[in-house]
Amino acid sequence: MIPVKQQINSLREELNLHNHNYYVEDNATISDYEFDLKLKKLEALENTHPEFYDANSPSQRVGGTITKNFNTIIHQNRMYSLDNSYSKDDLLDWEKRLQKNLGIETIEYTCELKYDGASINLSYKNGNFIKAVTRGDGFQGDEVTQNIRTIRSIPLKVSSSFMDNFEMRGEIILPLEGFQKMNEVRLLNGEEVYRNPRNTASGSLKLQDSSEVAKRPLDCLLYQVVTDERKYATHYDSLLAARKAGFKIPKTIILASSIEEVFRFVNEWDVKRHQLPYETDGVVIKVNNLQQQEELGYTAKSPRWAIAYKFKAVQVSTVLKEITYQVGRTGAITPVANLEPVQLAGTTVKRASLHNADQINKLDIRINDTVFVEKGGEIIPKIIAVDFTKREEYSQSTIYATHCPECQTALVRSEGDAKHYCPNMYGCAPQITGRIQHFISRKAMNIDGLGGETVDLLRKEGLIENYADLYNLTSDQVIPLERMAEKSAKNMIEGINKSKEIPFEKVLFALGIRFVGETVAKKLAKHFKSIDNLMAADMETLISVDEIGDRIAESIQEFSNDLSNILLIDRLKSYGVQMQISEKDLIGLTDKLQDKVFVVSGVFYKMTRNELKKSIEDNGGRVSSSISKKTDYIVAGDNMGPSKKTKAEDLGVTIISEHDFIEMIK
Repeated sequence: MIPVKQQINSLREELNLHNHNYYVEDNATISDYEFDLKLKKLEALENTHPEFYDANSPSQRVGGTITKNFNTIIHQNRMYSLDNSYSKDDLLDWEKRLQKNLGIETIEYTCELKYDGASINLSYKNGNFIKAVTRGDGFQGDEVTQNIRTIRSIPLKVSSSFMDNFEMRGEIILPLEGFQKMNEVRLLNGEEVYRNPRNTASGSLKLQDSSEVAKRPLDCLLYQVVTDERKYATHYDSLLAARKAGFKIPKTIILASSIEEVFRFVNEWDVKRHQLPYETDGVVIKVNNLQQQEELGYTAKSPRWAIAYKFKAVQVSTVLKEITYQVGRTGAITPVANLEPVQLAGTTVKRASLHNADQINKLDIRINDTVFVEKGGEIIPKIIAVDFTKREEYSQSTIYATHCPECQTALVRSEGDAKHYCPNMYGCAPQITGRIQHFISRKAMNIDGLGGETVDLLRKEGLIENYADLYNLTSDQVIPLERMAEKSAKNMIEGINKSKEIPFEKVLFALGIRFVGETVAKKLAKHFKSIDNLMAADMETLISVDEIGDRIAESIQEFSNDLSNILLIDRLKSYGVQMQISEKDLIGLTDKLQDKVFVVSGVFYKMTRNELKKSIEDNGGRVSSSISKKTDYIVAGDNMGPSKKTKAEDLGVTIISEHDFIEMIK
């Protein structure tokens, strides 16, 4: 008789193969009835012999796990967003930048369709699927592992011949046919239909009951392998190997040896995309060579080696009923067009941003105009033009607001600034609430148990007037509030206290200094090391910091010289909020490479390129992506581009090896 463990393993392998053939290859090799019989046999054996439990068994795909709270997980490798392009000229400009940075004329690309779904990161260890995390803000996302296990096109085990430890990036999508069937069922049940496949797919990932997720015809299309292993030389080769290992890599991907071939692919799919079984809104073009990708690196938000070409957005016309004005946390005023509701790309659009007074004047937008609306990048609705043939005879030009809609303070507009501002920083309710909401946000202090509505409620009840007031709150004060139970109040206070451990660079971003975003906050924190040093810095010292210009420096000085801000900072210090880089984070930071500019090029063995770059910055140096007269050193690895070497020699830039660099920072 065959041992039970062997029977179980044999059934698992067979069912995994049938799943792959059906959901990935679109080639059923067994009837649904036969599949169900084998699955029931496997489930019976596993129930009888729990000692052979395996989280990645085909039996686990049916769901049943309840997840009440989705844990926030920091991505091991950041999930960047893509730069968008809307014309062939944009792509040509992008190629020129690539050629300049790489020092070569001919570049090979891959062209892939841009899938319209929910981004996901799948982690594998020793060939086993271990974790799935949503994109979130790119730095961290929500763990949805149990729900992802139910998607049958995702392999739960792969051969170690592919790779051992790696991540797969892709999009969770809802095919159009499956979406339509779901809505047919909802109509029969008298329920409201889902608006579009993308939002439905994204919402499915956060359902608490994984058995409900299993009922939805979700699919996963994968487009990137992320790993430290140097097994494949090109992006295309890594995807072919991933497809062979069992991953669903769309067969529409091609290699393009020139930008002209990229254009042909774009033109072809701009027409053919409407025949696809799922939604797509553009084409993603990537540099194929992985070493060249490393050479090019990243900006603060996007990889330099990839770009998305967006197909022309769908346009509709509707009537502008009213223009209202919103106040942001910095006091910036944003005019908003309130529209006659209209269907656009699967959603009902009622409002659109008008950006600023200049945009209103440029388009000559007036109340009761018929306007053309499209979704910028297929996401944010915007008005692109007015249908002047339908304008009313006695139409009046729009007069931009002169006073704040919330506090009635006269608006100001600085020379060279596109927006109007409300200067009543500490007396304008939306600014007060907005600054606190920014302070507690995920990218800043990341305070659990405290959301925007609660902040607004706390302010209206007179419990807080600024973000420092949060640290004075007690459970007894919070419990009587509307919709606030004892447990919720306890979680809020715990979240506020835990935020005192947040590192200084995030605290600096949380303060909401105008023009100081995440990236700038990191640079300032690393350079000045404490809030006291930063606030004491003069203009000359501030602009000497890499990428800190006059506008940012002036904003920092304005913040630092305001007595209200000085008092807020003193209070935050007294509560134990981190206002300087911790002793632990200071370990390894030196000034050995102060003011030195480095370019990193080639393949390295003792350190990864990212480790090299971090080490340069940790020791006070600056990493540049291109060689210039300002470059002090090139750290050269194997296969350094010949053109870069020639340029370095022509400019007299010192070329050092990986070993030389390690000796330099000892």
